[in-house]
Amino acid sequence: MNQIIYLLRHGETVLNTQGRYQGQLDSPLTDVGMEQVQQNADMLKNLIGDPQQWKVFSSPLGRALQSAEIICRTIGYDFNNVEKDARLAEVAVGDWAGLTTKEIEHAWPALLENTDHYNWYFNAPNGESYDEVVSRLTDWLESIQDESKVIVISHGLTGRILRGIYAGLAKEKALKLDVSQDVFFKLTQKEIQNISLVFDDFY
Repeated sequence: MNQIIYLLRHGETVLNTQGRYQGQLDSPLTDVGMEQVQQNADMLKNLIGDPQQWKVFSSPLGRALQSAEIICRTIGYDFNNVEKDARLAEVAVGDWAGLTTKEIEHAWPALLENTDHYNWYFNAPNGESYDEVVSRLTDWLESIQDESKVIVISHGLTGRILRGIYAGLAKEKALKLDVSQDVFFKLTQKEIQNISLVFDDFY
């Protein structure tokens, strides 16, 4: 079976615009965020053919479900049939949820020592470790291995790690993958393709 997975991230949220780390908090999409999702949904519709041949999964967090609603409406898929799966939720950042980088640096300077821009999240008090996230996402990927056509709506950091697992990337490479909200990804045969309006197909 040649499985195809389309992986989408939710659109920009209010907390995104404030520079606050969301983790598993809820924050609604902005107008820009809704436009980002709509743009991706329009491109997705051109790629999938009959939407009823696909299985749609989503993180249960509000911003992902709000995005999933827009996607389902656009491609012609019943939102009630979307399978919500907690394994697709964003990485939990514990006590750092809702805070800015400056607030975190001020309150927990020692926890940021010897980290970099890509892995410091995993030092959050009461947050998830990288290995914990890898475990739940690996479990999810194994659970859908019999599904040939999958659409999944998830998050920035979770999406990076999911693609890293899929392509067999080391942690350092996985955490540097693109997380912009105006692109989505096609995963097939252990390869990852970025899909955005810069592709000639969508001019």
